[in-house]
Amino acid sequence: MTIALASPSLDLFDSWSATVAEFGGVHIDGAGLHLGVLPDRSACEEFIAKAELYGRADAELPEGHVPCDYFWITDDGEVVGFIAFRRELNDWLSGYGGHIGYSVRPSRRREGIARAALNLVVDRARAQGYERVMLTCDDDNAGSYRTIEGAGGVLTGKVENPDGKLVRQYWIAL
Repeated sequence: MTIALASPSLDLFDSWSATVAEFGGVHIDGAGLHLGVLPDRSACEEFIAKAELYGRADAELPEGHVPCDYFWITDDGEVVGFIAFRRELNDWLSGYGGHIGYSVRPSRRREGIARAALNLVVDRARAQGYERVMLTCDDDNAGSYRTIEGAGGVLTGKVENPDGKLVRQYWIAL
């Protein structure tokens, strides 16, 4: 297994499409996609443009949005998940989203992919001068909170999100 972070690219369209489809229309943390997006070429092109915009330091973003680096998690060049590094926290992210969000395609979970990708993004944040990063996960998502805790995450609280789900809040010191 060779886990890497790839910038979104049409070169990876086929595996991106298969990965998005495998989620079955549910929200995909860290993917930067709208709920229920069809994983066709047009949606991929739109997302690539979005990723390029959100990654620019001088970008004018929609109100309430923050600069973000989107990555596709790859294993030997195949898209197996998504991870996003939000370079700022707004009110919503401070409570429920954090700096980093990620997802691994269902058929590839429990292989250490999320752990490896999270470590790569934490290393990037450290290199960019961040002193700490916030992550959140649903209280009932044992795989995710074990991943965050394994990366040094310290639980600082639990809050109920607007959908009524209990969310764990973590900080990782860099």
